[in-house]
Amino acid sequence: MIDVIRAGLLTTIQDLGRHGFRHLGVAMGGALDRLSLEVGNRLVGNRPDAAGLEITFGPTVLRFLRPTRVAITGTEFGATLDGKPVYSWWSLPVQAGQELTLNAAKRGMRGYVCIAGGVDVLPMLGSRSTDLQAGFGGLGGRALRDGDRLPVGAPRAGAGSGFSPDAPEFGVKAPAWCKFVLVDEPVRRGRHPSGVAWAPPIRVLPGPEYDSFTADAHNAFWNDEWLVTPNSNRMGFRLAGTELKRTHKSDLLSHAVMPGTIQVPPNGQPIILMSDAQTTGGYPKIGAVIHADLWKLAQIRLNGAVRFIPTTPYEARQALIEERKYLRQIDAAIGMHEERCARLAASAAV
Repeated sequence: MIDVIRAGLLTTIQDLGRHGFRHLGVAMGGALDRLSLEVGNRLVGNRPDAAGLEITFGPTVLRFLRPTRVAITGTEFGATLDGKPVYSWWSLPVQAGQELTLNAAKRGMRGYVCIAGGVDVLPMLGSRSTDLQAGFGGLGGRALRDGDRLPVGAPRAGAGSGFSPDAPEFGVKAPAWCKFVLVDEPVRRGRHPSGVAWAPPIRVLPGPEYDSFTADAHNAFWNDEWLVTPNSNRMGFRLAGTELKRTHKSDLLSHAVMPGTIQVPPNGQPIILMSDAQTTGGYPKIGAVIHADLWKLAQIRLNGAVRFIPTTPYEARQALIEERKYLRQIDAAIGMHEERCARLAASAAV
């Protein structure tokens, strides 16, 4: 069990989401930064889709009631364990009674705490993710509160001795430090009037209604920087910038949409749909964020900026291949760690 001493701004239980129910109007949900959750679960010996805690900005304090292992991924919180600094992207042994404190995020927006065995709340429609809009999943369909107690599952069968509470710490390279996240982009960029110093590049495929927008809208979409407004949430990121106008304002029938879809409502200000977004919509779609860049989008702060880079379906597939290669490299590194721990255990037994 885990006691939530301080829940923070918005902490929810999330896994990789619900699949196979969109035709019934059920949002996919799940972690906004799926890559961070997958890496965190690997670091504690879980299946990649085990449920963990998504922490939005912090601060958060957790007390562990039994020995276990935890991993912090995503943004950097300046975390401490019983007052001792600990690092993100590391697998950390935790003893009964210890408290993990995650301070306000230093950069980025979201972090993940993964625990050996995963957060073991009741699955709903095949997932433990919290759907805040529909009010189900997770812990009563809501964000965590101070004083909550969370059940933790048994460690995964087959997890090696390298994941025991007595095994040494180990870590992996964060994706932000890897070459596969680099984006080839034009040198000249616009600047949003807010004066944001730097905006991460997000790769986008043109959408079905792209050609219905004016040439000026195309130019602004690709060359301006877009502000992520404070009324953004897990359903969608509402952007502010140049008004995107269409050559003709014909109405569209309601149609299927997915996370990453960039819709443009009548006010001309784009909305990027996120994990908890509705399953259908009627606004024109100017583009779609590629799957491999959704985790980057999840780390942009409110009042931060984003810029869009045109890409192709081939480049989108290659980006996803490189992301999966990064995860396979982590699997290989963890395998070597387990072998080393097994040899040490055998030597100690002799």
